[in-house]
Amino acid sequence: MKPLITILGPTACGKTSLATALAERIGGEIISADSRQVYRGMDIGTGKDLDDYVVNGHQIPYHLIDICEPGTKYNLFQYQQDFLKAYEDIRSRNVTPILCGGTGLYIEAVLGSYALSPVPQNPELRQQLEGKTLEELTQMLIELKQQTGSHMHNNTDVDTAQRAIRAIEIESFNLQNPTERRSFPQLPYIIIGVNIDRDERRKKITERLKQRLAGGMVEEIKGLLDRGIPADNLIYYGLEYKYVTEYIIGRTTYDEMFRQLEIAIHQFAKRQMTWFRGMERRGFTIHWVNVEQVENAKQKLLEQVLDVLNRNESI
Repeated sequence: MKPLITILGPTACGKTSLATALAERIGGEIISADSRQVYRGMDIGTGKDLDDYVVNGHQIPYHLIDICEPGTKYNLFQYQQDFLKAYEDIRSRNVTPILCGGTGLYIEAVLGSYALSPVPQNPELRQQLEGKTLEELTQMLIELKQQTGSHMHNNTDVDTAQRAIRAIEIESFNLQNPTERRSFPQLPYIIIGVNIDRDERRKKITERLKQRLAGGMVEEIKGLLDRGIPADNLIYYGLEYKYVTEYIIGRTTYDEMFRQLEIAIHQFAKRQMTWFRGMERRGFTIHWVNVEQVENAKQKLLEQVLDVLNRNESI
């Protein structure tokens, strides 16, 4: 069996357009590894960029995008199960699956065949944690992780108290139920990481944020609120949904929202790279390709990827 081609990288590095260009070249389908793109109606803020899935007039099939309702709390266990269904479906048709995204937790859980169990809510624990600051919750989480020996807490996404509480809930459950795990098949894989110069990444992040705000991101989130989705549920998703929602409900001004969100996305990209470097320390081999600021940069990036795949007999 040929390895699962995986393309990862920090936000704004161009990994989606690279993955779709590769899919068009080799006849593949994309499986998304993005923790927010699973939600219907959350398009601009999650950067679905569905136009990228049309390459040279061809629609590139994609999976695990728009699969659940906004306001719900999709989790890692669900992602593993949904990934496996998509992966087996694609393989059954003799098509090449390409896993693409920036949520390191999701990618690592799949490639590392981590055995997980569904973790129920713990109302008593949630009541105990209510009112604690994000800093206090983070320290509790660190201490729990030391006890469980876990590196599966996704610190790239936990930027709200709600998400930190859920992470504590998961670690607490695993501490008390260490043997109640489910198996996940080991899959052959090859990982390609998209590396972009830090200053260029920061420039792209700022430009993209301005484009998304001009393109209706505030209106999109207002529409979700108007549908009756509680503000706290949108804030739970972090980043764009946290800061824009807080602006809409009057907690911040537009300028404050933009400044805080811009900083948060830069920090998020840095944490993503920290996660990917951590994956390498944990034994995952990542073949890095570099985004070049030259003419035909996208084509040159694709050629780097094809070279890696050819050298590793992956296509």
